[in-house]
Amino acid sequence: MIAAVDTAEGVVLVDVEEETVIGPGTELPAADPPRVDLPRVVATAGAGATLVAVVDRRPPLAISNDAGATWHEAGGGLPAGFAIAVAEDDPDRMLYAGRSRLYVSTDGGVFWRALALELPDIAAVGWID
Repeated sequence: MIAAVDTAEGVVLVDVEEETVIGPGTELPAADPPRVDLPRVVATAGAGATLVAVVDRRPPLAISNDAGATWHEAGGGLPAGFAIAVAEDDPDRMLYAGRSRLYVSTDGGVFWRALALELPDIAAVGWID
């Protein structure tokens, strides 16, 4: 699983499974953020009927599995967030960005794993594969 991460020092490619920086990237994959009617939204991402919004509150995520008809809170142990990415081919695979650390979920946002590496001021994330 490879992610592109836009940081204060440019785009880098990260191997999420190996938890290593592969090297510099050129840009994040193009994505049109879905429109959500939630207060204090920081970032959004979606795949299929799954929508995820990073909100400016605790817990920092709101997740919908029915295209926004209903929402539930998630990410109680996560820090404040700046970006989210949902894999197009697997809506259970999510990548969440705190200020300098990445978090991965492979079960639709129920459990999160922090990657050991730290990056400078993350602004955006996206899945390459």
